[in-house]
Amino acid sequence: MTPPTASDNLKGNLSEAGSHLKSAASAASEAIKEAAGAAGEELRLGKANVKSELADSALSGIAAAESGGAAAREQVDVLMDKGRDLIDSAAELIRERPLASFGVAFAAGWIIAKLARSGDK
Repeated sequence: MTPPTASDNLKGNLSEAGSHLKSAASAASEAIKEAAGAAGEELRLGKANVKSELADSALSGIAAAESGGAAAREQVDVLMDKGRDLIDSAAELIRERPLASFGVAFAAGWIIAKLARSGDK
């Protein structure tokens, strides 16, 4: 038997290198498939989280709008109460001092009339 020649050694080494490259390509392909599967799963999970947060945001917005309506009604009620108190105070003042109240009302009407006439010129 003759010893292997340098060409035989080269062919053997190249064949072994080709086999290793084929195995590496197969492993890389498998890794890419697994990574794509994992990325797809993460994407689905992220999409579900986004939908959940958007739904929660919508519910919170609706609740805030309802609370805003109730708060507005409360403020209107407070203003109406203050208006009633002011009218009651004015009525009481008119009953206590009718002549002074008439004078103040007459003076206020006269001032408003003067202002209105000066605005026409």
